[in-house]
Amino acid sequence: MRLDNIKLSIFSSETELLKIARKRLGGEVRYFRILKKSLDARDKNNIFWVYAVEFSDKPAVEKRVVEKLLNPPRVAVIGSGPAGLFCALGLVARGISPIIFERGESVDERAATTQKFFSSRVLDENSNVQFGEGGAGAFSDGKLNTQTHDGLNRDVLRIFARFGAPEEVEYLSKPHIGSDKLKSVLKNIRTYIEEKGGEYRFNSLFDGFSVKDGRLSAIKIKNVRTGAESEEKFDCAVLAIGHSARDTFRLLDGSGVHMERRDFAVGVRIEHLASQIGLAQYGKNYKNLPTADYKLVSHAHERTVFTFCMCPGGMVIPAASENGGVVVNGMSDYARAERNSNAALMVQTKAEDFGSGLFDGMEFQRKIERLAYTVGGFDFRAPVQLYGDFASGRVSDRFGEVEPSYAAGVSFAPLDEVLPAITCEALRAAIPDMGRRLKGFDCPDAVLTGVETRFSSPVRIVRGDDGQSVSCEGLYPCGEGAGYSGGITSSAADGLKTAEKIYGKYKNH
Repeated sequence: MRLDNIKLSIFSSETELLKIARKRLGGEVRYFRILKKSLDARDKNNIFWVYAVEFSDKPAVEKRVVEKLLNPPRVAVIGSGPAGLFCALGLVARGISPIIFERGESVDERAATTQKFFSSRVLDENSNVQFGEGGAGAFSDGKLNTQTHDGLNRDVLRIFARFGAPEEVEYLSKPHIGSDKLKSVLKNIRTYIEEKGGEYRFNSLFDGFSVKDGRLSAIKIKNVRTGAESEEKFDCAVLAIGHSARDTFRLLDGSGVHMERRDFAVGVRIEHLASQIGLAQYGKNYKNLPTADYKLVSHAHERTVFTFCMCPGGMVIPAASENGGVVVNGMSDYARAERNSNAALMVQTKAEDFGSGLFDGMEFQRKIERLAYTVGGFDFRAPVQLYGDFASGRVSDRFGEVEPSYAAGVSFAPLDEVLPAITCEALRAAIPDMGRRLKGFDCPDAVLTGVETRFSSPVRIVRGDDGQSVSCEGLYPCGEGAGYSGGITSSAADGLKTAEKIYGKYKNH
């Protein structure tokens, strides 16, 4: 029995749901399962939770029977981000035991390496915020909300909860694991895959592939620590390489794999006090509610400007994967309890900004990152400017009420020397426009930290309806790096789809 549109005060306990069900449905209702929970804050004087709930007189039991292959293929999964991991989970469910090759480290080692980078500003180009177990999503807030309406999204959330994510990710309108809790989830997934016969190989960089009779026959791997090279035979290889694998994109192009350029966006991180955003969104009740978030779009300029990867109660983090370039991202732990909130503030780009060549967009990103590295002081400090100074064309010389959270240090610098003129133009038009919809967004003390360039992959590895590369049978491009998703949930869903494509190919063999 299901009831929709149940409203509870923000001060009420969820045990009230049973009382409401018994009153409306009658009979003995003993169990309930929340299907959806969202906050209605349209009236700041009357904020409440809205639920869809399933009720029963006995616990829900869910059983799924999945057919497994008797003669499974030998499958390599390149990359252990959301796409690669969920593809591996889908494969082991079908009786296929993949080998996962990851150029970076396991999540605990990777966490130590990234913390060392934050403090010492010495970068490991193979294990960092972009590369390693969990992919870029492991250090990017752990948000599971998505703009896609894929039917597999609910399966993704259920799987995350199964492996240790908070149960609420299955029903919150804006589910969030948190970067801290995500680490244990990743280790639980690894343990399960290994128990089912799968294998992980860290510090293992995909270094090419061999083809026989028009189809994949083997892949080449290089150990990034020892330099040792090897070649192993595989029937399939899943390319879940992530959006920052620039060296791999060039390798694939040199091997004749068909790719095409994609549109993307560049910008900055904008940082406010979390309390300021809370007051603007929820009024005086903000302290009794989860840390407030927002989502904004502006068409005040010819280039659309939008917020992305908003991190309530979070921090801005160094996200470089190449020496000589500054990249920023945002993250927050489960509690979202940091003093500031931040979001990527992105401006759309067009081919006219950088050219129409396959890798022109990638080189455009790299150029901006290197400029940020230069004006920041040549040591991964990020260039920052207060919004009030940016709007007036002044270089900042002190911080106001918002202190930047970027862990590797910052340098006051004019962002006009880093970002294209049209990008800065669009930001100057958009921020006050967004401030008209979210009070305080255009606060003069808001900190702009540059640069955010890894919004999405600048190229797509073209695949057919069967999930395989149009250039090579047995090669399966997958996830955000292949240009088919954008974020943790959609990448994980694409991984599950890719596993089903592989199963479909071999189920009658």
